[in-house]
Order: sequence, then structure tokens, then C-alpha cells
Amino acid sequence: QVQLVESGGGLVQPGGSLRLSCAASGSIFNIDAMAWYRQAPGKQREVVAIITGSGRTIYADSVKDRFTISRDNTKNTQYLQMNGLKPEDTAVYYCNAAITEATRGTYSYWGQGTQVTVSS
Repeated sequence: QVQLVESGGGLVQPGGSLRLSCAASGSIFNIDAMAWYRQAPGKQREVVAIITGSGRTIYADSVKDRFTISRDNTKNTQYLQMNGLKPEDTAVYYCNAAITEATRGTYSYWGQGTQVTVSS
């Protein structure tokens, strides 16, 4: 069974940096698009950044020039480097990936979420 496991969240001061990781495991044949979403208290989940299978990246306007999404296909892992963090970046961050399994076809998978808190 495919699983996405996130790590790297925590508490950071405004202006600080964090790096999130999301590792996929299981019977993986191929991973297409990978993405990071976030959900702040009382708000809807929103997309933060997307990286396609060919490496094209797309960012929400609110994080452009501060966050960088990347992937290591040899490790089935995606990353989110977050610099210049602001209090409004506080949220639970979720990774998502479109994964083709060897025998089941392509499905969308979610990580368990990791808390990022930006506060002085």
C-alpha cells in the first residue's frame, strides 16, 4: 500500500526557514505531479506549490519567491523549502502526489500533515 510520510514541521520565528519533506513508499510504478497544500484554522485547504513530472513548478502568489518545491525521483521524495516565513504561513501542511501503482492504476495520495507555526 502506498503511503506518504511527511517530516520537518515545527515552530519558527518570523523571517526564519523550514524545510518539509514527504517520502512516498509502497508499490510505486510512477509518480506524476507532486504538491504541497496547507490549511489554517477556520480556512479551506489551499494549494501552495506544485511540481509536475517534468519538473515544472507552480506557486501560489502568497508564497512566490519565498518557497521552493523540489523532488528527488530516485528517493520518491518531494521537498518544500520555506524561507522568509510569516505568521500568516502558520498552518498544517499536507503533501499530495499522483501515484501509479504497479497493479492498481493512478490515484491521488495525501500525507498525514505537519504543523508549521510562525510566531515570535
